Amino acid sequence: MIGIIKYKAGNTASVANALDRLGAQFFFAETPEELEQAKAVIFPGVGHASAAMKSLEEKGVDQWLKLTDKPVLGICVGMQLLFESSTEGDTVGLGIIPGSLKKFNETQAKVPHMGWNKLHDPQKHAILKNLIDKHYLYFVHSYYAPVGEYTLATCNYINDFSAIVAKDNFVGVQFHPEKSGSVGSMILQNFLDMVYSPEKVKI
Repeated sequence: MIGIIKYKAGNTASVANALDRLGAQFFFAETPEELEQAKAVIFPGVGHASAAMKSLEEKGVDQWLKLTDKPVLGICVGMQLLFESSTEGDTVGLGIIPGSLKKFNETQAKVPHMGWNKLHDPQKHAILKNLIDKHYLYFVHSYYAPVGEYTLATCNYINDFSAIVAKDNFVGVQFHPEKSGSVGSMILQNFLDMVYSPEKVKI
């Protein structure tokens, strides 16, 4: 089953609804002991990065994430916390992916970046199977991850940023797949296939 991390910054209901529509079995997990029962984990998140990190730390979920070899999908703030740090509240992240998040320049455009936007330069990876650079996804965020070694696809709003990242057993998406219609469902299905039927998404 898929474990959805339930904590104070998690948008768990919408993620659960999206998985339910795909026929996936899941449960909510709040502790490392519960997460150990999952075959893979979805790490959602909304709101302030420092508050989200503090909530993870309260039950030791941060340390579990650093050590797990289970497949993990981070969504929005869940993706952001995979990085080393964020200038949002001087947050220290999980440090799984190198780099620090910065805030969009509010003098150049409206912040947060909110609405539909398309991906650029998608790389070959199972999470991106059948995804093309003309597909639009739904974003809501004020801080962005830099483009780097672990970037699988970029997006542009004021400047280029990482829309999808991956390292080892971790995948992170800045957009909300659970709010991105059929394209978002396709990405969630790709993650499920990575967990249960890797031959379906073999590149």
